[in-house]
Amino acid sequence: MNSRIIGIDVARALAIIGMVIVNFKVVLGEEGKNWIKLLASVFDGKASATFVVLAGVGIALGTNSAIRNNDLSKLRMAQIKITKRALLLFIIGLSYMVIWQADILHFYGIYMLFTLLLIRSAPQHILIWAAAVILTYPFLLYWFDYETGWNLDTLEYLDFWEFDGFLRNLFINGFHPVLPWVSFMLIGFWYGKQDLKSDQFLKKVIWVSSAVFIGIQFLSYISLLFLSYGNEEIQSDLSEIIGTNPMPPLPIYMLNGIAIAILVISLCILLGKRYATNKVVVALKNTGQLALTFYVAHVVLGMGVVEAISPSKMGTYSIEFSVGYALIFSLLCIVFANLWLKFKHYGPLEWIMKMIVK
Repeated sequence: MNSRIIGIDVARALAIIGMVIVNFKVVLGEEGKNWIKLLASVFDGKASATFVVLAGVGIALGTNSAIRNNDLSKLRMAQIKITKRALLLFIIGLSYMVIWQADILHFYGIYMLFTLLLIRSAPQHILIWAAAVILTYPFLLYWFDYETGWNLDTLEYLDFWEFDGFLRNLFINGFHPVLPWVSFMLIGFWYGKQDLKSDQFLKKVIWVSSAVFIGIQFLSYISLLFLSYGNEEIQSDLSEIIGTNPMPPLPIYMLNGIAIAILVISLCILLGKRYATNKVVVALKNTGQLALTFYVAHVVLGMGVVEAISPSKMGTYSIEFSVGYALIFSLLCIVFANLWLKFKHYGPLEWIMKMIVK
């Protein structure tokens, strides 16, 4: 199967836009009209989950042919390339952690290395591993205090650059800890091994993922409502366990994130197949091809410009400003991608990645 499926790039663009909205409101400020806060919160933890699931899909698409044909030489070359890419993403992510502690790229690189361990596993075994990691994680929290290392008022990790703190953050309680976030990539890896040319398969997973997502949202809301007896403090405490918030990433959040990611990706693949020449689809496809460039740019340029203008106001902007600015920045990214790809085959950082990872 051709690894360049239009819908995959469209989904990647939507994931990046969602991450821009989430990160801008967290860093710039999110006080203001409740309806805007509610709409923006839809992307919390879901856009980044989709981004990681898509990476798993990419690994599967890049290795399916070699595995299917038992071409060990081709598979070995693919593994080496993925390993190099994973290490480079790890380095890129760490390189700007001093200005952006919520980076996902260095985690992303480790997820890729773990996924490589299951490169030749049967699809059902990949699902079993993903489920095992998700279900095991809550038990880890009996031995490890999730809040260790955190200043939750400022969302700063105090001992990140110390050996113990770094490993703790990376594997257990960072913004996107390997355990259990690697399961998102494993689910994407499983999904990428399915017949993505089949409309029947895509429609089936759309119905299933929709039902799971709606069911989890409903059950979580009803459970919080009844168990808290209307007490906001109790509700806040319970939401960490039976809510759908990404911190801590407990099973309900993980299943919720998987469901919405598979739903979005499947819908995008179907739309990409049926409307391949549609201007909006093409514009988003092109944007998705520059995902790495835009992820780094939204931190360095997007947030950097606002901080350079008025450092003291960071975190105090209204939700209206943060979301509005995120949408404008995303629109500029779309315009840039479509202009850039008229003259180049790869985005700036994508080209550097390709030159290094040959």
